[in-house]
This record gives sequence, structure tokens and C-alpha cells, in this order.
Amino acid sequence: MTKLSRREFLIASAASAAAASTMGSSAFAAPTAPGGIDYPIEKGATLRVLRWKRFVQGDEDLWNENVKKFTELTGVTVRTDSEGFEDVRPKAAVAANVGSGPDIVLGWFDDPHQYPTKLLDVTDLANSLGTRYGGWYDVFQKYGKSNGKWIAIPLGVIGICLVYRDSQLKAAGFETVPKDLPGFLKMAQALKAKNTPLGFAHGKAVGDANNYAHWLLWAHGGKLVDEHGNVVINSPETRAALEYGKQIYPTMAPGTLSWQDPSNNKAYLDGQISLTNNGISIYYAAKNSTDPKLQELAKDTQHAHYPIGVSGKPTELMQLTQMMAFKHTKYPNAAKAFMQFMMEPDQFNPWMKAAIGYVSQPLKAYEKNPVWTADPKATPYRDAASLMLDHGHAGPLGQASAACLADYVLVDMVAEAASGSKTVQQAIDRAAERAKRFYKT
Repeated sequence: MTKLSRREFLIASAASAAAASTMGSSAFAAPTAPGGIDYPIEKGATLRVLRWKRFVQGDEDLWNENVKKFTELTGVTVRTDSEGFEDVRPKAAVAANVGSGPDIVLGWFDDPHQYPTKLLDVTDLANSLGTRYGGWYDVFQKYGKSNGKWIAIPLGVIGICLVYRDSQLKAAGFETVPKDLPGFLKMAQALKAKNTPLGFAHGKAVGDANNYAHWLLWAHGGKLVDEHGNVVINSPETRAALEYGKQIYPTMAPGTLSWQDPSNNKAYLDGQISLTNNGISIYYAAKNSTDPKLQELAKDTQHAHYPIGVSGKPTELMQLTQMMAFKHTKYPNAAKAFMQFMMEPDQFNPWMKAAIGYVSQPLKAYEKNPVWTADPKATPYRDAASLMLDHGHAGPLGQASAACLADYVLVDMVAEAASGSKTVQQAIDRAAERAKRFYKT
């Protein structure tokens, strides 16, 4: 298929619309997809999309602009509903169970695996995108597929790094974030002694709390299940992780047990903490503020990856988001066309750049986006997909892993042990019991 200019595409669309009066549908091919897939959009198609609320204004602005472009090119009206990070998952589950609601959802992690039979098979689209744009990172092959078929289109990774005040770290005696576990604990204690505590979410934070809890467990060699899906959380490695977490917890600002995803953003921007884990949204907010104090904060802000644990390799969990379309949609071709359009370079690259890399690429070709080099502080987020582990580690992804994540099994275990509301062993036993209900072991 020959690549069409915008003007040529509009002319072709007009011709298709004329033919639609007798054919009952119009043909759509993404204007930037040579050799791509044609989806004959259903006559009178409309779409409702449920997505998470933005943390970065550029994300929302360019997303809406791309939606408008799609409507102009296809005639399909798209309604976008935005919900808080924690609210998308239950609303999507309700839609899947009752068979009505949004046509497309931007969900989290392996949420699609909780109701794979309720989702459109998008294998043709995923294979086309992968072939044309350098292939999917390995982690997306696991998250996007069920029984060999693609049930979701990975949108990207909200990379999560350590975000810290460079001046306060140096005042505590550290030139940079230590790369080992003992050094990291000493840094946390030194920051607390300077009255500049750090803070990690221990509450129901979809991204930040899961990121911290999984890193803590994995860095010490622990895991929830083995490669066969047997629950193996009751181990010396898990106990070591929780004992370490108990030592770090007193160095944190108060209130982290109730922190959700926006909480550490606010605490950092308010000067209450010196270090946390987050996407690039904290830096973005400070850098683009008109407040001179926040602009100075942006200059003082640096990003780093977590320390390496006992395995000698990165053991980080990033916040992966996917687009999934329900079978209950009246307009499956329009839904596929929308997802394809949003993933094409003319839409995806400007969107990622406008959000200064808040969502990093799922397709390898997009590594070349200048957002990763224009500002060196964004560069650590570029490699999110290539270094992350999937949260089912070391077992298979599926309904059980999705349910354990949705139920905050590891987050609660870490919070209970760190705060002392339960002993380390009691926290482990409760997590094991909850996990076994889902893994049925």
C-alpha cells in the first residue's frame, strides 16, 4: 500500500464515504501504515474509551489531539472517559462481566488475562505493528498474549525510577544513589538523620506501591510463585526482604501506609521528602511550573534506577499499560482501527514527546524518539521495557497473577511487616494464603 499524505487520505476517505451509502461501511487504512491492515469501519460507528487520568498535561493534550485527528479522518466519534489509576481496573472488570460499557480500556499490567474470553482477538494488528516497527519488547509478548493470541495492544510502560533531590543526597554524604542494598539502607538512614526523609507508597498505589514491593522482594531473591505457578513466598529470601523493609520504613515520612499514586508526587513537590519512586511526572510538573521554587526543584531533581540485589541483575517492575477492546463492542473494526491509529508513528511519537517520556515505547523502533536525548534527565526512563520483569515472576502470567496484583497481595505483605501490624512471618503466611486462593495450590 502506498503511503498517503493527509490531503490524499481525506480525498480517499470522501470517496469511501460516498461508496458507503450503498455498501454500508467505509474502508479505513492508517495513513502511516504502508502495507498495513484495512479495517472496514462499520457505518455510524462510535467508540467509548476508558483511560487513566493523566499525570502529565502533555499526555492528555496530545492524546485528545490524536483522537480528534482520528475522528476527522474516519468520521468515528470517540468519547474519552478518564478515571483515577485505582479506578480503571474495577470499572473494566465490571464492563467485562456485564457485557456493556466502554469499547476500549487502557488497563494495567495483565488485567486482560482476568477476562481473556471477553476481549477481541487483535493478533493481526499486533503482528502488523511488530513487523513494521522493530518488534515488541519481550515483556510485552508475555503481557499481551493469551494461549498464543494477542488479546491486548501494549500501549507502553510508565517507567518508574528513583526520583531524588541531588542537593539533599549530597548533604547526607552521598554523591549518587548507592547501587547495592547495604549502601541504599545507609543512605535512607542518613537522609532521615538530616530531616530529609524518603518515602515509598505502602497503600493501594497501582504503580508506585507495586513497584517498591516487587523490587524489595525480588532484590533479595524472593518470589511469589515458581515457574510452575506453585506459591513459594514462604522462604528465607522473603523474610530477608521484609526485614530489610522494616529497617527502611522508619526512615520514611509519616503516612505512607495510606499513600496512593498521587501521594508521593505531592509530598516531593511540597518538600516533605527527598527521594521516592515515580514516573517522570514529578520532574515534568516542577519543570513546567511557573513557580520559581518548583523550577529550582526541577533543577535539583535527578533520576536513577534501584540498587541491584542478590541476583546481580535489575529486578524492577514498571507500570505497564495496554489497550484492550471488548467483544461486546458494536464496532469491532472501528475499535481496531482506533488502536492502530494511536500506535502509528505520526501519532505515537508526538504523544510520547509531548509527555516527555511519561509513557515509554512498547515497540523497539520508537527508542529513537528524541525525547530520550533532548533532556538527559529523561534518559533513564527509556529502557523501562527492556529491563523490567513481569509481575508474575517467576511463574506464568494469567488470571492468577492478575488477581494477585489486583488484590495487592505483595503490597499488603510489605506494608504489614514494615509497619509492625503483623510479624514478618504472619505477613508472609497471610500473603501465601491469599495467593493460594488464586493459584489454587
